[in-house]
Amino acid sequence: MEGKVNGILESALYFPDLDRASEFYKDLFGFEVLISSERLVALSVAGKQVLLLFQEEASLDGVELTTGGVIPAHDGKGPVHIAFSIDSGAIDYWKERLTSRNINIESEISFNEGYSLYFYDTNKHLVELATPGIWKGLAI
Repeated sequence: MEGKVNGILESALYFPDLDRASEFYKDLFGFEVLISSERLVALSVAGKQVLLLFQEEASLDGVELTTGGVIPAHDGKGPVHIAFSIDSGAIDYWKERLTSRNINIESEISFNEGYSLYFYDTNKHLVELATPGIWKGLAI
């Protein structure tokens, strides 16, 4: 189909302490920094997607990029949910990694043919690590 959407490229989360949030995601997942400023950190997720971390309320007037242009005004409030896909055999690895960083696993579920771990980040956003099979028919 001409003009079809190929996927979700970016997801955004908002934090009162951007430095703390950035360190959390870089340390836990090893995400590479694409852009870093006082109001925005862009992290590469597996070289395919971008996780945008914004300073809360700092983007209400838009965000001017040093590379040129302005991201229009936006913001978010309250805890939200984001899920990252992991390999089926990686559940034990992630349980150990989270535990070793004193990150509490809030829930574990089996859904369809997949499995998920849930935990909170530094701003109480709910983070999910999901194996293939969570959503039938999707190759994650």
